[in-house]
Amino acid sequence: MKSLFHLLALLKPYWHWVLAGILLSLVTMLANIALMATSGWFITAMGLAGVAGVTMNYFTPAALIRACAILRTGGRYLERLVTHEATFRLLAALRRWFYDHLEPLAPGGLEAYHSGDLAARLQGDIDRLQGIITRVITPIIAGGLAAALCLVFVARYDLRLALVLAVLLALAGLGLPLLVWTLGRKPGREAVESAAVLRVQAVDHVQGMAELLAFSADEDHRARFLEENRRWTRAKTATASLTQVGQAGSGLLANLALWSALVLTLPLAVGGGLARPDVVMLALLAMALFETVAPLPAAFLGLTDLLASAHRLFAISDRAPNPVPRAGEVGPTPERCSLSLERVTFGYHLRQPVLEDFSLTLAPGERVALVGPSGAGKSTVVALLTGLRMPTAGRIILAGQSAREWDPEARRRLFAVAPQDARLFTGSLRENLTLGDPMAGEEAIARACRTTLLEEVLAALPEGLETPVGAAGATLSGGQARRIGVARALLKPTPVVILDEPTEGLDPAMGRDLLIRVLADLGGRSLLVITHDAVDGLDFDRVITVG
Repeated sequence: MKSLFHLLALLKPYWHWVLAGILLSLVTMLANIALMATSGWFITAMGLAGVAGVTMNYFTPAALIRACAILRTGGRYLERLVTHEATFRLLAALRRWFYDHLEPLAPGGLEAYHSGDLAARLQGDIDRLQGIITRVITPIIAGGLAAALCLVFVARYDLRLALVLAVLLALAGLGLPLLVWTLGRKPGREAVESAAVLRVQAVDHVQGMAELLAFSADEDHRARFLEENRRWTRAKTATASLTQVGQAGSGLLANLALWSALVLTLPLAVGGGLARPDVVMLALLAMALFETVAPLPAAFLGLTDLLASAHRLFAISDRAPNPVPRAGEVGPTPERCSLSLERVTFGYHLRQPVLEDFSLTLAPGERVALVGPSGAGKSTVVALLTGLRMPTAGRIILAGQSAREWDPEARRRLFAVAPQDARLFTGSLRENLTLGDPMAGEEAIARACRTTLLEEVLAALPEGLETPVGAAGATLSGGQARRIGVARALLKPTPVVILDEPTEGLDPAMGRDLLIRVLADLGGRSLLVITHDAVDGLDFDRVITVG
């Protein structure tokens, strides 16, 4: 229930929409019940008047019937319009809210999660929450209010019938939904969990297709996927069966209400204590009344899936964030920046530190190479400088101020980083190059491409800079993707450029030529190159060996 209360708290900005939807739903339900009851009374009264050969006022009931029909149709339309508007606003806000909680956790707080699982939470789980307004809150509250009002109306004619209907309504609106909810909790949770696993496996299968085929493991992976799909199917079949049980139970209780009304009111009509048209009115009202609680078994069953998805979201949002400071903005990004790591220690997950008592300085405009074997902690230095990781000991100074005094966004604007794994996005080559500086002009782009030896690549592309690179840069080689990452870093207007293994995947001659060009094209910016290759003879101010 904690997840439910947490979710309801997120609905607070949209309660006026929700209340409007509940009111419109209530009007629609009452109009539908009144239409059924009045129609039965009118037809019966007209028939009896015809048999007796007397006249009656048929204008008033006919007008009431038309009014109820218009209210039912118009109310249903407006209720759908209002509740769906509230739902779409909620979904948009939930995605922003979840991302705002997700972003501070990266990368350390998200290492235990698969990218496909995070995507499933951001998309599938949030989409599943859309039923909180239209399928849970609105039918439960509006249905309860409509049932209470109708019972008061019935009690004016026959208190015994009102009590019988109250018992049957309690069974249909509370007992049956609780039974369905109790039986459906386990398959509901399994369906949500299995859907997330399927998404993860699908991502692995598509992204790892080449490796799976190369090692003849595709059939094993496919078999695991199909087995998980069968698990999901079993869970969904169980919940669908419970939905049918709920519908059948509601129908049975509605018919019992109809017969109860006839059994209790017919003797009154025979004895003259009740008008005969009122017998038909009360019988049809009793049956129509159960339409107010008919959606509740499905609502309670859907609540199981909904709460399972909410729990998956809150499991991440409620976690203690990565210990990244949130200070005020320090001001505009400086044109030049010094930095230093002073006796810094850092280790992953309480393991042996990868950096211990490590110090590094980089003066404005200085060019430094950090050289060492894989696993020596070179890339960890990048994460520490940019604030993605926090040292367990020591301190970091940026532009003369402690890194803890910098706002994280302002801190990241100090650096242009070309990581080992240059992330490319589906789009054109130009769009991927200008991610760091969308306002970069043609001359700046051309210079960055010359510096990173991309001119020949551009000449071979059919559409030049406008050529699509495919999903995650699928049309490019690893070396080309790495050079695009370097060019993107050079285009970003920052005082410090960091290149992490920029020559990986390039032949030695091309890698050396790339570094020579980068060193010549810095324009006074500081440079930190992280590499395990030899940099002898290159124009670095200092070469620091680690590991």
